[in-house]
Amino acid sequence: MTEENKNSALSGYRIDIDGLRGLAILAVVAFHAFPKLVRGGFAGVDVFFVISGYLISRIIIEKLNDGSFSFSDFYARRIKRIFPALILVLASCLVLGWFALLSDEYRLLGRHISAGAGFVSNLVYWSEAGYFDKSADTKPLLHLWSLSIEEQFYMLWPLLVWLAWKCRFNIFMVAAAVIFASFLFNIHGVKVDTNAAFYSPQTRFWELLIGSLIATFFIYRKKTEKEFKTLCDGLSMVGLLLLVLGFVLMHKGLAFPGFWALVPVLGSALIISAGSNAWVNRKILSNKVVVWFGSISYPLYLWHWPLLSFAMICESEVPSSQIRFMILVLSTALAWLTCKFVEMPIRFGRPTKLKIIALVVSMSAVGCMGYDASTRDAVKFRQAEEVAKVNRFDFPYRGSCKALTGELDDNDWCNSGTSPARQESAMVIGDSFANSFAITLNAYARGGDEFSFRQIGRGECPSLLDYGPGSCREISRKAFDYIKNSTEIKTVVLAANWSAYYRGKRFSGIDQVVGQEVFKEAFERTVQAYREAGKNIVVFLAVPSGSNPKSCIARPVRLTDRNNCALTIESAHQTDGNYRQYLIPFLQGLQIPYFDPFKYLCNDAGCTIEKGGRIFYADGRHLSIFGGEFLAEKGANDLRAIFAR
Repeated sequence: MTEENKNSALSGYRIDIDGLRGLAILAVVAFHAFPKLVRGGFAGVDVFFVISGYLISRIIIEKLNDGSFSFSDFYARRIKRIFPALILVLASCLVLGWFALLSDEYRLLGRHISAGAGFVSNLVYWSEAGYFDKSADTKPLLHLWSLSIEEQFYMLWPLLVWLAWKCRFNIFMVAAAVIFASFLFNIHGVKVDTNAAFYSPQTRFWELLIGSLIATFFIYRKKTEKEFKTLCDGLSMVGLLLLVLGFVLMHKGLAFPGFWALVPVLGSALIISAGSNAWVNRKILSNKVVVWFGSISYPLYLWHWPLLSFAMICESEVPSSQIRFMILVLSTALAWLTCKFVEMPIRFGRPTKLKIIALVVSMSAVGCMGYDASTRDAVKFRQAEEVAKVNRFDFPYRGSCKALTGELDDNDWCNSGTSPARQESAMVIGDSFANSFAITLNAYARGGDEFSFRQIGRGECPSLLDYGPGSCREISRKAFDYIKNSTEIKTVVLAANWSAYYRGKRFSGIDQVVGQEVFKEAFERTVQAYREAGKNIVVFLAVPSGSNPKSCIARPVRLTDRNNCALTIESAHQTDGNYRQYLIPFLQGLQIPYFDPFKYLCNDAGCTIEKGGRIFYADGRHLSIFGGEFLAEKGANDLRAIFAR
């Protein structure tokens, strides 16, 4: 989204590349607004990567050849191209967030604004969650990950090209070597950590460098595309076909980028390589409408996602198709206004050093304001003190696990709770749901029963022996060894998001889905091992999923009057795939007692999310403090019966 446009002073402007850019932005925008309509539209970003690599490399090499290249001039052009619209959008998000968001949401937005201003968004989002996770919808600046990767590329590639040119190395071969290494990182990355592969610059640089390879070829080749017109026509048609197939057939469930990224990358490469005289490039990509969208693609990319995301946050769910369509119209209008009245005057007005200094200072100021918002409760006044007390959306336990595992993983939760009698001891193991249930067991222990427990959980690890990726197997084995050697622990509580594992789970580091049969075998193996160690087994089923607890808080900005503080029984069962009807008979066959929160949180009318101003969920799947305490109160008799066995 940061390439030079037709007003560039450099030679070689191609209107068809603006058209290709327009096709890419339309795919991205359509995917974000209507993901079921254009399932693979996210690959439009990969098209931008190729275009960017091509245009930037052509600029650098041409200027090196005519002796006019300078790093100061290059980065001054980048600042004038990138900063104006980005500063405007970041500042607008800061203002809009002040009026629309709750305190914790505004803090997170501030963090993302500072990351966007520093062009490290991809690294921040890498540490938080995946691009296709549901939580991604509530991150208004998520799309800046791609801009950050481009800027990181611009910091390294010009220097490498300059060094190669100075040392008289073959730039084409240098680009090919880096492409090979980056692509290998990409293929390995999707097998080990899909989030890392998606956001990491070293797994994405090959896409930009494909464009660089084409630019090098165009500059140093000796024949023109006119001599290969039939071939060029064929290349452009195949390229367009690849793009269309990618946008239609690819979907967010794929291990992306991986080999799948070759579809949009090769499609873009073929179209650019075919030259401006190829039939597709002349007749389709040079169409005035497509080219116009290409000319505003950068500000349109910046504007559309924040507006869609803010709408999702304010509505507590995906807005209606009518609202989403109006947002796209508004985004297009804002993009055109930004391009005409902000970008163009700054980029092509009178060149002065003061302009560059002002842009850098403004970007730094926006980044500092974002950082300030991320470090304090800037809009705490919006959540009255009594609301903050009854709506606690945190996970309360994060103690040291060293006594149990010898280490503390970033994704571990630990807790212990006892009653005065301390006559019975249990160990709760599992994923993040185990931590959520620790709230319930703490409340139960305080109720006077002779019960004590310890708990450890690692996110996305159900603590089954020899199941899941290596990190899960390690923590499960350490937990087993600890429990087996303990004379105090009599009962093992297995608590996890069983729906995810029973239906089939794709773990980071495992290329294929781990299916139901593998899960059942691991479950039986784990139960047998603990029983042979003389331990009782209890299973806690997952709480009803699919709620949106923040929809229960009155927001200062709403687009409609819908009441989303509700969870129907149908929605809850649909979210978890109706796994209970299969898992419960499985547990009964193994003679394992189980505790089912559905019994206490749901009835025919729906599932309880809130009562008396106390919200029972920390997010869509985990109980809050009050939800855990409510479950302990309502389920005390069943808990007593289970642990008395």
